[in-house]
Amino acid sequence: MNTLIVALVIAAVLIVILLALAVRIVRQYELGVVFRLGRLRGARAPGLRLIIPFADVMHKVSLRIVTAPIQSQGIITRDNVSVDVSAVAYYRVVDAVKSVLAIENVRAAIDQIAQTTLRKVVGQHTLDQTLAETDVINLDIRQILDATTAEWGVEVTLVELKDIQLPDSMKRAMARQAEAEREKRAKIINAEGESLAAAALGEASDTMMAHPLALQLRNLQSLVEIGVDKNTTVVFPAPLMSTIEELAGFLTREDNAARGGTVRAIGRPDGTAAPAAAR
Repeated sequence: MNTLIVALVIAAVLIVILLALAVRIVRQYELGVVFRLGRLRGARAPGLRLIIPFADVMHKVSLRIVTAPIQSQGIITRDNVSVDVSAVAYYRVVDAVKSVLAIENVRAAIDQIAQTTLRKVVGQHTLDQTLAETDVINLDIRQILDATTAEWGVEVTLVELKDIQLPDSMKRAMARQAEAEREKRAKIINAEGESLAAAALGEASDTMMAHPLALQLRNLQSLVEIGVDKNTTVVFPAPLMSTIEELAGFLTREDNAARGGTVRAIGRPDGTAAPAAAR
């Protein structure tokens, strides 16, 4: 009787162990790839799955998107500038069977191929293109990676350049270039402003020539503006050319009077000349 009880207990323990070895739980975001005696038996959907212990082996493959950082790479651009570029790639498994059969370690393989592809693509662009056309570089890297990993049952969904490190000498040179560019734009804007101001002044002078009273009104406005500051010196503006002409006319009249005039004698009331004084 005791022997029978012991046998039943041993049988129950063996059944529990076999069930534990046979039962597999596949999560919703996974697929189970089953091999029986080394041969592929197919993929198992999510849920509770049973396998034959010691004969079947199940590899669970995650179908979620995986983030793969690409380490910073020292790259020489097409115009011979050394830069350090890092990026990040996003991929997911679309064929669980291929990802198990075609390659040993998907993550390590994608990390290595992403580094080499990053160096290759960035090396084909100049520094200015690398800084300005990051979307084009991201697309080129993604297309190359996607074409390579398609045989592994993996799809690369996105690649983004994360950081671009420049040498200090290049940073200083770019800062000087940007400063020179800003100065050039400032000078162009200043010249355009001078041109517009000159055109406006020309139109204003034509208006004042046609209407002399406008100039006098402008002079009065200038006096009002000067008076606001409570200056002790008051300047009376006058048309420059007319002032010069009046001054020249005055000097001419004075000169003619000095040359053509006669010296009037000091005489008596009757008009006769006074006698000379006795010595």
